Amino acid sequence: MSIINYGSKEIQFKIVYYGPALCGKTSNLMYIHSQVAPENKGDLVSLATAADRTLFFDFLPLNAIAIKGFRTKFQLYTVPGQVIYNTTRQLVLRSVDGIVFTADSQWEKMEENVESFRNLEENLLKQNTSLDGIPYVLQYNKRDLPNVAPVNYLEYVLNNRAVRVQSFESSTATGQNVFATLNAISRLLLYKFTKESDLADKRSKTTVLMSTVR
Repeated sequence: MSIINYGSKEIQFKIVYYGPALCGKTSNLMYIHSQVAPENKGDLVSLATAADRTLFFDFLPLNAIAIKGFRTKFQLYTVPGQVIYNTTRQLVLRSVDGIVFTADSQWEKMEENVESFRNLEENLLKQNTSLDGIPYVLQYNKRDLPNVAPVNYLEYVLNNRAVRVQSFESSTATGQNVFATLNAISRLLLYKFTKESDLADKRSKTTVLMSTVR
């Protein structure tokens, strides 16, 4: 859920990178953090466990989008890839606004991709939230490696739903489509926020009008 800070005139959005272990979630955040100007980003923070870690940082987009006089600020998070840290995954998903599901394109990782995607849906349901109700995109990472599955196969196993979402071939090693993925999910959640905000304004005006008539 977005956080509106009236003091700093900012709207904060939470984006979570989800996926199996070693798929490139951490590499995404590290690449983005390395490319954003210091004045537009916070520190890259790591909460380490014995064998995995959760990263997060926040940043203002270089061309900050203003919504009704408020600047937009994005907080990026990763979840631990290992199943034993599922409780941490659930905590990170709380109040999420948008999700990037990062899949490992290597053939031998297909089962892990599917299991992680299923786990994402299960964890959202535990919070009374459906994946279909949250903006999300798919990122098919590690396309620079030799033993990768065709994109149409990845689409079949991960994007074969009633409503298909945007997907991106990426390589966090080279930076290919890392920012394209981030821009896509940012646009989706901003559109959703603006639409819901406008609807709330209309309802408020209607209520005021009815009160006046009475």
